[in-house]
Amino acid sequence: MSTLVSTLARQPRDARGWLVTPALGFIAALFLYPFAYGLVLSFKPMNGGGMLANYVQFFTDLSLWPTVFVTLKLAVPATVINVGLSIPVAFALRRSSPWQKFATTLLVIPVTLGTVLIADGMLSYFGPNGWFPQALHAVHLYTSEEIRLTHNYWGVLISLIVSGFPFAFLLTLSYVTGIDPTLARAASTLGAGPWQQFRLIYLPLLVPGLTMAACLSFVQAYSVFPSAVLLGAPAGPTRVISIAAAEAAFESYDYSLASTIAIVMGFVQLVVVAAMLAARRMFYAGPVSGGKG
Repeated sequence: MSTLVSTLARQPRDARGWLVTPALGFIAALFLYPFAYGLVLSFKPMNGGGMLANYVQFFTDLSLWPTVFVTLKLAVPATVINVGLSIPVAFALRRSSPWQKFATTLLVIPVTLGTVLIADGMLSYFGPNGWFPQALHAVHLYTSEEIRLTHNYWGVLISLIVSGFPFAFLLTLSYVTGIDPTLARAASTLGAGPWQQFRLIYLPLLVPGLTMAACLSFVQAYSVFPSAVLLGAPAGPTRVISIAAAEAAFESYDYSLASTIAIVMGFVQLVVVAAMLAARRMFYAGPVSGGKG
């Protein structure tokens, strides 16, 4: 997007219209039209009953409305863990070194594999007969007959952490390395220790960036589908809202209800993201870099 804006700025005034019009058309075709179509479709229930019949059905059906909170129970902890763990790791690797390049390259692998391959690997490694449960049994760290790290809540949560942490870490690392290090050095000359430097300098400057990383991580985690199917219990504790939408569309062939569920899903994400962005205003919102070097 920044490249597109800079390209438009370099074009002559009479040539910008030729670039702006296709760009706006592309955005409308890719984002606005599908949203508008789904929103209108949600007000056309397949079985009749008025414009709001689908929404009434969603919020009164015990198999539908609890999926909002089931998905939140997965997405919120995954977001907190991913962003929370990314901070110390990013601080440890904030200086350019071979370790930083090795770690960033290694963490890109889960991103490139995708959730389906991650889930398939977890079934092999964390399943009842996988090497991880067998290793715990071998060293007597777990005494029960069966260790369940898949086909339940924990399997889906671990999958969201494995797939979401590299994304959160790379974003946090870019924010950490963008802070002018002379600020911390100046504070140290005034007697500030490492914890005071982090709490009074780094954290206020990082909050805007961490908020954006948390928003993107939450949206990614809240739209979980393959992990909930392959590693969870789709008919039980991990019946997330995306599964409810898929069942309405491809099992009941009720595309209007499926659109309603998708609209509710998007609204919940919008509310949570708006709350995080509003909370960000309580912290420092100025520039976070000052010409390093």
